[in-house]
Amino acid sequence: MEVVNRNKVKAFITKDGSEIREILAPRNSSLRNQSLAEARVSPGKATIQHYHIASEEIYYILQGEARVRVEGEVREVAEGDGIAIMPGQSHRIWNTGAEELVFLCCCSPSYGDEDTVISE
Repeated sequence: MEVVNRNKVKAFITKDGSEIREILAPRNSSLRNQSLAEARVSPGKATIQHYHIASEEIYYILQGEARVRVEGEVREVAEGDGIAIMPGQSHRIWNTGAEELVFLCCCSPSYGDEDTVISE
């Protein structure tokens, strides 16, 4: 069994401009096919529109309010909402609230800058 505490994982900025902490990923565990990260977007900020060549993603909103666009469809989302994003689907998320937007990001295969294509 492996247990990784998010408070002991160093944050970094992804290619799409969000700040993430990889809680479990191939870089810090024995996982090989997926990753779990906590992402944060400050009030009034957004990620850069992008897509992933191979990875499918799940965003799960833990805190805050946001607008998410996936392949041209726009939805308002908030705490408790999950968003499915398939490989090749261009997407972006905006923090529309007054507090920091915090969400989990699950990727399979695991997140990698080499799999991220900026589409703005």
